[in-house]
Amino acid sequence: MSESETDAEEGAARRREPGYGTYFKVWAALACLTALTVTSASLNLGKIAILVVLAIAGTKAVLVLLYFMHLRYERRLLVKLLVPIVVATLAIFIGLTYTDILYR
Repeated sequence: MSESETDAEEGAARRREPGYGTYFKVWAALACLTALTVTSASLNLGKIAILVVLAIAGTKAVLVLLYFMHLRYERRLLVKLLVPIVVATLAIFIGLTYTDILYR
């Protein structure tokens, strides 16, 4: 690999890395979502309470995956391979859990 190709790859990698400002904004969003979760626990939301809490938790998980685990800056092929594997693993865990509950 030539020196110019190596420099070009390093430059592209530097452009894709988030700065401290991005990390601080994501951290602030996670803190706000955590406060929202705690607040929603004290509210009487009835049957939709679990949906609200799960939506907040899902949003926080997506933020962590995208920014702190750097999936936002990975190649699309890696993400396209990773998502089906994660979904399949989750389906197996949930399926085995319900199988265990069914046969108790």
